[in-house]
Amino acid sequence: MKGMFLVSLLLVCNIVFSFSPDSAIVSVEKIEPKPAMVVWDINDSLYHIPSFDLYCGFDQTKIWGMKVDQTKKKDTTTIKLLHDSCDFHSPWIGRLTSEYGWRNNRPHYGIDLKLSTGDSVQSVFDGMIRISRYSASYGHVVVIRHLNGLETLYAHLSKRLVKEGDEIHTGEVLGLGGNTGRSFGSHLHFETRYLGEPINPRSIFEINDSSFTIKEELLMLNASHFTFLKEVRRIKYHRVRSGDSLWRISKKYGVSISKLCRLNGISRKKTLRIGERLRYN
Repeated sequence: MKGMFLVSLLLVCNIVFSFSPDSAIVSVEKIEPKPAMVVWDINDSLYHIPSFDLYCGFDQTKIWGMKVDQTKKKDTTTIKLLHDSCDFHSPWIGRLTSEYGWRNNRPHYGIDLKLSTGDSVQSVFDGMIRISRYSASYGHVVVIRHLNGLETLYAHLSKRLVKEGDEIHTGEVLGLGGNTGRSFGSHLHFETRYLGEPINPRSIFEINDSSFTIKEELLMLNASHFTFLKEVRRIKYHRVRSGDSLWRISKKYGVSISKLCRLNGISRKKTLRIGERLRYN
């Protein structure tokens, strides 16, 4: 009976034992149980990932992977931005150095706020980190998917303090300001997007050099919020090939050299580089 009791106890405790020929136990080894595999189904994603149903997923491969054309939007989408006063926090309060819109004849899809390297940058709403990585253009960049359906981007950081898949709360520090990527001087590049399409942050927030507040509790989103994007998509570009010149490009598209120079912010003496894009309309 004693031997049977010992065997039963060892089996319950996940212990491997061996016997000698005379039935004496000569070695005992404990086996660590393997963790159970967690299977995450669609219901888990709908529950845990913000706006999973709206975006039909949570793409972590590209900064702006999914884009649903909002320039042809026929209806109005009501987005409840606030449920409580603690549901919003400014990302950073600093001098506005660059607006949303055209900048040096190129589209600028966010705003720039002056800061110093090392300043704390915070999440504007609750959400989940979809992107946290280094990009050649954005530098150290973080993209957050929010519970309200919007996504926000924070770029040119000197350091990221969050990982992809992390939950983040309103006002939580996500990184430190910096000057990484395609940037000239320390600043925060901040974007707001809906289904991958950029929205002027000033449509949502009241922004000046000393404050960054939310305008309204509700955002009534319609096609008028995407007029700049519609304008951008009407623009056509020529990609420079071997043998091209401003004269040849002007003849090809029926536009004057003066206009080509004005549209692209260049002079007549500019040396064209193969692969360079030139706007011609």
